[in-house]
Amino acid sequence: MKTKNLFPALMILAFAGLFFSACHKDSNKITPVKATLYDSLGGTAMVADPANPGKMIEKGYLGIRSVVDSTIFIIAADNRINGHFTTLLSEVSHKNLSGFDELSMNISTFVAVGTGAKDYTYMGMNMVDAHDPAKNPRMNGKATNADFNAFEADLVAGANKNHVPANLITSLGKIVESLRSQVVQM
Repeated sequence: MKTKNLFPALMILAFAGLFFSACHKDSNKITPVKATLYDSLGGTAMVADPANPGKMIEKGYLGIRSVVDSTIFIIAADNRINGHFTTLLSEVSHKNLSGFDELSMNISTFVAVGTGAKDYTYMGMNMVDAHDPAKNPRMNGKATNADFNAFEADLVAGANKNHVPANLITSLGKIVESLRSQVVQM
């Protein structure tokens, strides 16, 4: 009877021995986890969402959304490229923010995923379709290289308005620049 009672204890000791010896062997081989750009932008720490009282949001996503929203407003005032967004501008002028909210969410999620966020999934159009008026009726005309340059300048202004450090703006700029061939269709 005593032997039956010892068996579970011996099994626990055996597994514990294996676990601790495995931990000991691996302790010399710990590889630090490299921070993503998303982590540098605020990461997964939960903070209050100022746009949705009583709700929490990842700090990285909130930072990205703040830059995106600022950039959308800068673009709205930029005569070089705001003609591409006549539908959105008309809606906003009539106090209909549904298109703005959807655009903000899509771009914010796209950027979050592109910078390494793990808790978000981009479900919007691919970049080619999103910028093709034949597939996205909310776009008014195809983008040129000059339009893309103006967008990049507006994005930097939006990031600066939100006090994003220059090194992170440079990192974000590399991601944005990698999309030029998908966005520019003329």
